[in-house]
Amino acid sequence: MNLIAGAFKPSCKISIPFADERTRKQVRVKNENGQAVMVPLFQSQENIAGEVIIEPAHGKKIEHNGVKIELLGQIELYFDRGNFYDFTSLVRELDLPGTLYERKTYPFEFSTVEMQYESYSGINVRLRYVLKVTVSRNFVNNIVEYMDFVVRNYIPAPPINNSIKMEVGIEDCLHIEFEYGKSKYHLKDVIVGKIYFLLVRIKIKNMELEIRRRESTGSGTNTYVETETLSKFELMDGVPIRGESIPVRLFLSPYELTPTYHNINNKFSVKYFLNLVLVDEEDRRYFKQQEITVYRLHENS
Repeated sequence: MNLIAGAFKPSCKISIPFADERTRKQVRVKNENGQAVMVPLFQSQENIAGEVIIEPAHGKKIEHNGVKIELLGQIELYFDRGNFYDFTSLVRELDLPGTLYERKTYPFEFSTVEMQYESYSGINVRLRYVLKVTVSRNFVNNIVEYMDFVVRNYIPAPPINNSIKMEVGIEDCLHIEFEYGKSKYHLKDVIVGKIYFLLVRIKIKNMELEIRRRESTGSGTNTYVETETLSKFELMDGVPIRGESIPVRLFLSPYELTPTYHNINNKFSVKYFLNLVLVDEEDRRYFKQQEITVYRLHENS
């Protein structure tokens, strides 16, 4: 039994420490098994450097056809699971063909890497960045090791940020006007606005403001659209009267938002909406939806 178990032991151990891993910020993400793990955080144009350490198992040698490390940016659509679309692919050759008898360390560096898209994990799509080390071998499977990292990109506050003003109503029954202070919000922002009741001839029971995320993936007949309600915020409980105004103040920081993404590599988009919902005493629902833009402002801004 010990001989059989030994046959399946890995022939070597591969680790990929980053050069600045002690000081680099890490963020919590969920891996493929749904478990929370901490991974290093980068942004576009940064250097990605470190070491590849290969340590053969005790008493074993590794004959190989070369060692390389790749930096990959990949998109995986879940209706096409297992097929990765590479939008970034960089490679560094670390070693010529030969034999490894003992632990060996290879330094590597990818300089000022262009990573224009952010890491994203949604309902039907995943965008990830990964370092992939491959030890090429003849007649047996290659030895491969992966190291994920996260990319987030920051933008300054927009110079123009118009308010949102809209009217919604049912002829001769209901006429309301709502106003939000701006149309673009950063991830830790606060939505501030007012709801005005200009005509009320139906009995409103309550009013809610929802934040919705709409994820669109694929194209043509393979287009999939998923809408999530991320929050429900009760604005009013009771019957409003004509001329009444209801203040709106909704903090975004408690919710797991991402920036708005427009047609990422022709594979997916993510949009956000404010959805105003009114419910009357007969439980009929009236709603008005308005798209907003969400962006990532640097935490020190």
